Amino acid sequence: MITKKQFKEDYLKKLTAKSGRTIEEASRWDQYHALASLVREYATDDWIDTNNRYDDKASKQVFYFSIEFLTGKFLMNNLINSGLKIIAEEVLDDLGIDLEDVASIEKDQGLGNGGLGRLAACFLDSMAALSIPGHGCGIRYNYGLFEQKIINGYQVEFPDRWLNNRNVWEVKKSDKAVEVHYYGEVQLKEGRYCLKNTTPVLAVPYDTPVVGYKNGTVNTLRLWSAQAINKEFDYSTFSRGEYMDAFKKKYDVESITQVLYPNDSYDEGKILRLKQEYFFVSAGLQGIVRSFRKLNKPLDRLYDYISIHINDTHPSMAIPELMRILMDNEGFGWDEAWSIVLKTCSYTNHTILSEALERWPIEMFSRLLPRIYMIIEEINKRFCLELFEVYHKTQEQVSKMAIIGSGEVRMAHLAIVGSHSINGVARLHTEILKNKELKDFYDIMPNKFNNKTNGITHRRWLINCNPRLSEVITKYIGDYWIGDPQRLRELMNYIDDQKFKDEIDSVKQKNKEALAAYILEHNDIVVNPMSIFDVHAKRLHEYKRQTLNILHIMYLYNRLLKNPDEDFVPRTFIFAAKAAPSYYMAKQTIKLINTVADVVNNDTRIKDKIKVVFLENYSVSLAEILIPAADVSEQISTTTKEASGTGNMKFMMNGAVTIATLDGANVEIHEQVGDDNIVLFGLTEEEVYELYEKHEYKTCHIIENDDRIKEVLEQLTNGFLGEDREEFQIIYDSVVYNDEYFVLKDFDSYAKAQERIGEYYSDEALWLKMVITNIAHSGVFSSDKTIQEYASGIWEVDRVPK
Repeated sequence: MITKKQFKEDYLKKLTAKSGRTIEEASRWDQYHALASLVREYATDDWIDTNNRYDDKASKQVFYFSIEFLTGKFLMNNLINSGLKIIAEEVLDDLGIDLEDVASIEKDQGLGNGGLGRLAACFLDSMAALSIPGHGCGIRYNYGLFEQKIINGYQVEFPDRWLNNRNVWEVKKSDKAVEVHYYGEVQLKEGRYCLKNTTPVLAVPYDTPVVGYKNGTVNTLRLWSAQAINKEFDYSTFSRGEYMDAFKKKYDVESITQVLYPNDSYDEGKILRLKQEYFFVSAGLQGIVRSFRKLNKPLDRLYDYISIHINDTHPSMAIPELMRILMDNEGFGWDEAWSIVLKTCSYTNHTILSEALERWPIEMFSRLLPRIYMIIEEINKRFCLELFEVYHKTQEQVSKMAIIGSGEVRMAHLAIVGSHSINGVARLHTEILKNKELKDFYDIMPNKFNNKTNGITHRRWLINCNPRLSEVITKYIGDYWIGDPQRLRELMNYIDDQKFKDEIDSVKQKNKEALAAYILEHNDIVVNPMSIFDVHAKRLHEYKRQTLNILHIMYLYNRLLKNPDEDFVPRTFIFAAKAAPSYYMAKQTIKLINTVADVVNNDTRIKDKIKVVFLENYSVSLAEILIPAADVSEQISTTTKEASGTGNMKFMMNGAVTIATLDGANVEIHEQVGDDNIVLFGLTEEEVYELYEKHEYKTCHIIENDDRIKEVLEQLTNGFLGEDREEFQIIYDSVVYNDEYFVLKDFDSYAKAQERIGEYYSDEALWLKMVITNIAHSGVFSSDKTIQEYASGIWEVDRVPK
């Protein structure tokens, strides 16, 4: 047990050793660096002990392969999980230092684009908290997704230099580096295939401790970095004056781990993405097999000790790569190797969007990864033969289900065929997979399919980001909920307790005031903390329907212009989102939001009844400020398009009321809180599929019969917004001529739902009951529960407590 006295002594020593300065001379960075280094050092003994414990007991371990890990900042989370936060606050306070100021220096590890990477980070946190032997495997990108700046209303991307000041938390493990090979020729030598004349790349692992909550368990996030085998430049080329060529090979190799999601609009970008996906899969599996060998356990029982989880299609090459290792390196025959792989690998499907179900051109794939392609060809041949001979499928059905077809390698099909488990991430999503999108596969392998609804770690998304609310909860129901978040339901015992309701209301108001101060500082916009804070924070995509939201705001603005004295509940609409750099429609939607904001916020005629704010550079850290302050959570995706969502759960846990379609996990939130505590609107699943199947949906009838819609659409292109008439033509054309995501179809229903929001919020007693009900029923969406379901239902792994 670390005492305050010991912590203070250790901190001052660390500060001097790391910075060469006294406490009086130290910069804010010095203070942060010393504190983070100390916390990591304290975790190291448990980190070593955890690894030894797993090895000594030959415990089955999970390796969670994900191309994204959106961890955010580590310091505050690790202080909480280590049980050191209060001591650290007191020690720093004694030294005249504010802990939150120090923590703000840390850069977000933004190695993800949104839900996929954030889910992976939540899962790692829960595995450590539950003492489940589970580790992450991904890529150490030198630059995160990108840093977003809004310039003249447009998104402009800048490099996310998260490594500028070093990463205190990681440990470079050069001795565990492995080689990953590209290109080359496949040769048969002494009964085994091998690659010759390849382009080798050195994969160097960087390990980060994942600290469990006060339990002595510290798991590992291993991220791989690409280096040239010969780290130096070509001196002879340099000496000839060919300076750029001298460094070319080095830079070509290092480009593999430079940037998350390089633009794949061009072949060069596609090749780089494919290199990335094979790079971390090959490196990770080589490291796993090498470590497993040291346990002296039979490799033909690998699945009894190791579980490889494929998070979406990006790591699907784990299947052929493990086959390659088992056959080419270890000497197994095909049937035995395939049996091992099938029992070892499992796959989570995160989407039904075709753009995310990766497909790679055969020519590109086979040239870059000839041996892997050869193995996939054989997997495909055997699978197709099975479809013909065992399941009596037609040629058309086989072509549709094949792993290789239409000149492409279909990665989702590879993951399905090569895994023993395929899970969706919300009950509705799983049913759509089984009954529609992957029905052909479900029909022949129903036992593989299962549901594991996503979850969030309440340690970061409640204890860390909303300490005021956490304190009130603990005051009333004790701290048992921290270990068992489903005990949050006990808050329902106080739903009529006025003192409790007042304290919940006070917490929300203070959080809103903090966000209002942030908005004033960063956007120079004054917002009213007493207004409804309506928040739409998620990746910018047409199916997430930020367009529906902003068109509705334009309608409200028009309404107030006509009747400024209307009895209208003031609203602050807050957006936060990044658009993929090559996604023009999404980027124009950001421009539209900012243009509307400029018009609305500067029009005194509407008496500040509406404000519109776009917060740039959405990140985990910004979400930690934004989510606790939200009154309304916008979860308005087109029904059937959102696999699950996790933002919906974070907002719910922090007391926001959800306005939602019955999509993804919104369905399960609705089941938890009931009709009276969520505001639903929009088409149902059945109605959406009926519209798609009949091909009869036309927007002209809706536009002709709804003056609200007609007016806002005209304003997109008639100069009303003060922009060139062509600026938003693409958005106009999209919703008028190709309303694929039913923006206009759901407009009236959405507007009526927003009216109900205003009515409910005006009734303070009713609104507080809705808020408390949402908080109380959010525990079921803890990622601890989700991970327990993965552990027992897919991975068959046990807890290994200290």
